[in-house]
Amino acid sequence: MGTQVSEVKKILRQQMREAMAEMTEQEKAWSDQELVSAFLAHPKLDEANTVMLYYGVGQEIATADLIQTLLDQGKTVCLPKCLPEHQMEARIIQSLDELEPDAYGIPAPKDACPVLEREKIDLILVPGLCFDSKGNRLGQGGGYYDRYLEDFDGNTIGLCREDFFQINLPREPLDAFVRVVLTEEGQVWPMTQPLD
Repeated sequence: MGTQVSEVKKILRQQMREAMAEMTEQEKAWSDQELVSAFLAHPKLDEANTVMLYYGVGQEIATADLIQTLLDQGKTVCLPKCLPEHQMEARIIQSLDELEPDAYGIPAPKDACPVLEREKIDLILVPGLCFDSKGNRLGQGGGYYDRYLEDFDGNTIGLCREDFFQINLPREPLDAFVRVVLTEEGQVWPMTQPLD
């Protein structure tokens, strides 16, 4: 059963990546702006002092400006740094200049950036290719966030392009979920209105 779900997720990942690659630069820029605006306006972010973000690359939502905005607001901002065995940690940054490409080519905190204990993070912005109506996510397949979010008690938010929002994603027992999903239209999980 687990292998079957894993294969379905693998196929779905490929479909999502192909669909996202077909987006025009204008469509992506509009979507990114709307999603970041929805995140900035969310009350859970307003309540948070310490926020963990990711640096969006490729077809992911662009977050560099968001990172800078939260730094300018005086929030404690941290980004993930990948470790061996598909583990990761959060490191505090004061500036985008403190990032350098990691083994995957993703900007990540330099070794000099201090590690922040997970329990001290109020809110994590969780990446995903897509999310569903119960907060489940389809990640890139590395399992980093699934491991990191296990037993995390703070708030988690996922940003999902409306066109890729799913009703029900295939899920394995260790897959992490988020407590809030935002699309360009606003909050969709927990649902603000019944799904058709």
